[in-house]
Amino acid sequence: MALSEDLSAQVKIILRDHWEATAGRVVPAPADVGLGNKAVEFESATVLYADLDGSTTMVDKLSWQFSAEVYKVFLHCAAKIIKDQGGVITAYDGDRVMAVFIGERKNSRATLCALKIHGAVVNILRPAIAAQYPTSDFLLKHVVGVDTSSIRAARTGVRGDNDLVWVGRAANYAAKLTTLSSDTPTWITGEVFDALAPDVKEYDGKAVWKEMVWNAMNKHRIFCSSWRWGV
Repeated sequence: MALSEDLSAQVKIILRDHWEATAGRVVPAPADVGLGNKAVEFESATVLYADLDGSTTMVDKLSWQFSAEVYKVFLHCAAKIIKDQGGVITAYDGDRVMAVFIGERKNSRATLCALKIHGAVVNILRPAIAAQYPTSDFLLKHVVGVDTSSIRAARTGVRGDNDLVWVGRAANYAAKLTTLSSDTPTWITGEVFDALAPDVKEYDGKAVWKEMVWNAMNKHRIFCSSWRWGV
C-alpha cells in the first residue's frame, strides 16, 4: 500500500471510530492506553509546566556544552521536586517538563512544587553556575504555569513510536502561562488559587500572590508570585 493510501485509511478510521473513555485512578503511561480511539479521563487534574526562559538566546550566544549543562541541571532539579510533591512527569519537551497531579491537595502540591522550583533556581542553581563560571554574566530564569480542569489522556503516534497527548484546558493553559513574565516566575489560574490550602496562599500573614487579568485568554483570572519556597 502506498504511503498516501495508508495515511488516508488511518485518518478515516480515527475520525470515524467512537471514543472509549475509562476513568483514571493513576496517571497512565503510554502503554496503559490503547492505540485506537481510547482515552483515560480525569474529572479533575492539575497540570504543571516548568520552562526555562531565554533558552533560544542562550543557545545562540553560548556554547552548546554550557547550554546542555543548564538544561540538565534545571530539568533535574525540577523533576526531583515534582516527584517529591507527588506529581507524575508526563513529558520532557526541550527545555521544559510537564507533570500531572491528581488526588488530595493536588493544587496545593503543584503550586508548592512551582514555588520550590523557584527556590532551587535562586538558592541552588544560580550560585552553582556562578561558582563554576565566575566570568559569565548568564542568569538562569524560568517560568512555571499551573492550571486545573477535567482532562483526558490519549495515545498518539504510530506503533512502536508513540506517546500520550493530554486533552483539556489545564494542559493548554499551564503551557501558555509559561510565556508570561519570568519576573514573577510562578503563574497559576484563579481556579488553582481558589483551591489552595491557606498556608500556600500566604506566609506569616503576608500575601504572596498578585491577582492579574489574562487579557490574551479572554480576561481569565490568574495569579502570579515571585515568592520562593525552600527545598
